Amino acid sequence: MDMQSKAKKLIEMIQTAPVEWKPLGEVGLLVRGNGLQKKDFTESGVPAIHYGQIYTYYGNQTDKTLSFVSPELAEKLKKVDKGDVVITNTSENIEDVGKALLYLGEEQAVTGGHATIFKPSKEIVGKFFVYFTQTEIFDKAKRKFAKGTKVIDVSATDMAKIKIPIPPLENQKKIVKILDKFTELEATLEATLEAELALRKRQYRYYRDFLLDFDNQIGGG
Repeated sequence: MDMQSKAKKLIEMIQTAPVEWKPLGEVGLLVRGNGLQKKDFTESGVPAIHYGQIYTYYGNQTDKTLSFVSPELAEKLKKVDKGDVVITNTSENIEDVGKALLYLGEEQAVTGGHATIFKPSKEIVGKFFVYFTQTEIFDKAKRKFAKGTKVIDVSATDMAKIKIPIPPLENQKKIVKILDKFTELEATLEATLEAELALRKRQYRYYRDFLLDFDNQIGGG
């Protein structure tokens, strides 16, 4: 059975399975971060997730962080444990607000005030929530709570009010498995296209230089 057939079968199964919609705050604990600026980064130390890196550097999940802070500063910051989801609260545009990152690092990390840590209960799979934040349903919901003009913010309190579909755990895991496969295929396709584009650019440069190199063509010089 190919990927699309599996996806269609899963959709049919989901449509017949019971799904309860609950506010995010009822299926996990939300903790607003504090502090943490780029100037606080160190070469090594305690893993740190800066909110801006969630929509510029990371994908859906990570087990390593791009940045670190000193142990002394980490003591004052909110902690991110393995399995937690870090959600952006602030950005210059609404699209980047609500971006989510699943943290799978063995070492406890920290995050700052423009992010919220979602600690999932046993009702919800963290990666399932990450994928849900990428849907139009979530996008429409977060826009209702967005505040600001030049800088957009959705508070942790308001984020907790957004309703999330809660299908059976097994269905959540199956959904994540299928979407992970599609994500991998998408990344592979992008890499292939980039390689193809790079090849075409090299060919273009070769023919451009050849066609314009009159000195080495017959009759030139």
